[in-house]
Amino acid sequence: MTERTRPSLRRTALADLDALRARHPGQFRTDWAGRLRVAAVLAGLFGLAAYGMWALDFSLGRIVHGLGRLGGFALEMLPPSAGGRFGVFLQALGETLGIAFLGTLTAAVFAFPVAFLAARNVVPNPFARFAVRRGLDVVRSVDVLIWALIWINVVGLGPFAGALAIACSDFGAFGKLFSEAIETCDRRPAEGIAAAGGSSLHRIRFGLIPGVLPVLASQVLYFFESNTRSATIIGIVGAGGIGQYLTELIRVLELKQVAFLVLMILVTVAAIDWISGRLRRAVIGGAGR
Repeated sequence: MTERTRPSLRRTALADLDALRARHPGQFRTDWAGRLRVAAVLAGLFGLAAYGMWALDFSLGRIVHGLGRLGGFALEMLPPSAGGRFGVFLQALGETLGIAFLGTLTAAVFAFPVAFLAARNVVPNPFARFAVRRGLDVVRSVDVLIWALIWINVVGLGPFAGALAIACSDFGAFGKLFSEAIETCDRRPAEGIAAAGGSSLHRIRFGLIPGVLPVLASQVLYFFESNTRSATIIGIVGAGGIGQYLTELIRVLELKQVAFLVLMILVTVAAIDWISGRLRRAVIGGAGR
């Protein structure tokens, strides 16, 4: 492109732009009302954040002052030490993994059939589907820590209460996720089975379930990884596992043993994340072949 052709191209582009403005004036008009709405929403959010900081007594000075204490705690945690209780801690960690595994598996097994009742392409009756969905919402709205406190008062202290707490908490979440996976599943296999004269059970068994199983398995693996951390938290309230030792050691300021337990949890969660990630890719990749 030469220097002589550039001005002519620029004039042509400006002429085209003027023609577009003439034909579509509304597209080039500044939407001041929309901009004011966006500015009002942003101002409201900032105002709400400022009020929340004031109501919660947020103080930057307290944070800066607390950093010194936090550094002191960090120094007291070094070097991490099991204090001669490595075998006890390892057994408690295995108990935590057992709580997470049994709770996740129990929730998935019970949520699997209920999810079909909440799926629009399986149960066309809106009233029955509404009742199932709202029931799942009620179960899911209660946090796992609250479920742990409830089951501790029902069955007593220990890992059994922890597994029941995770199962109840995940039942509602699995029911919602499974039903959404069933609704978004490819309908062509089920329609083909129905066209061939298959019953509703045949359509579910051979048309829907094979298509959603890889997605459901991936979700269960992810929840098992997440529930390993949850099992640690509920152990703090007496639901067994390594969390019980963690809270006791924090109370007596045995910070080196606390650091050792935290390292054990971190290594375990990282290993589960790596293994479950490979399994998820294998399950989804195998289903796609």
